[in-house]
Amino acid sequence: MTRLLRAELLALRTVRAPWWILLAAQAALVLGVVGLIMNSDTSEPGLAAKAVAHVGLVSLFPLVLGITAVASEYRHRTITVALLATPRRRPVLLAKVVVYTLLGLACGLVAASVAYAATAVALSADGVSVPWGDGDVWRTLAGGVLWNVAFAAIGVGIGALVRNPATAVGAALAWMALVEGLVAQLSDEVGQWLPFAAGRALGRIPGTDGLAPVTAGVVLACWAVAFGVAGAYALQRSDVT
Repeated sequence: MTRLLRAELLALRTVRAPWWILLAAQAALVLGVVGLIMNSDTSEPGLAAKAVAHVGLVSLFPLVLGITAVASEYRHRTITVALLATPRRRPVLLAKVVVYTLLGLACGLVAASVAYAATAVALSADGVSVPWGDGDVWRTLAGGVLWNVAFAAIGVGIGALVRNPATAVGAALAWMALVEGLVAQLSDEVGQWLPFAAGRALGRIPGTDGLAPVTAGVVLACWAVAFGVAGAYALQRSDVT
């Protein structure tokens, strides 16, 4: 297992695409924070918490990285080499889950720092400061970080199930943009248990009704486990030659 983890970390360090994706996430985060504050009344209560809530929204980037971690190996057929070196298939997927979950954690922590800094700078332009003791801000940041972690793990499972990277990413984004919205319109009670809705509740996105943050975190963890188990089963049954 240690050898597999080292191999995944080496691959992550030597491929530039993930780092460009993470850089794009921070750029999108800064634009979102600054745009919100510029178009809001800076004396509005809770504005800082609303601004840093963008940390959760950039969880889409770790999701994409998790998907491509597996699906791209199918596309380039490097998965065959990995499975020939390790006849037991499930540890290969487990190593990816561990590494990319840690990457999601790192991305979330960096995003939280960037969001806090961008919020503080943008608000200071109007003479407003972000109190260090603002519990809403810290709870929102913590929820956003956990959202990044969960979506990275979910992405690995999706990548094992849908082995074409473009199809997998497109299907995941379509699910969040279309399917969850349609389900929520039909039944809020059902919609709140879906992955993106649970992430919004965990990340304390303003205007989100539904699950309590702790419940939402448990729901996202269950989704991550479910996708991981399904992905492991698909990998075990697939022909990778």
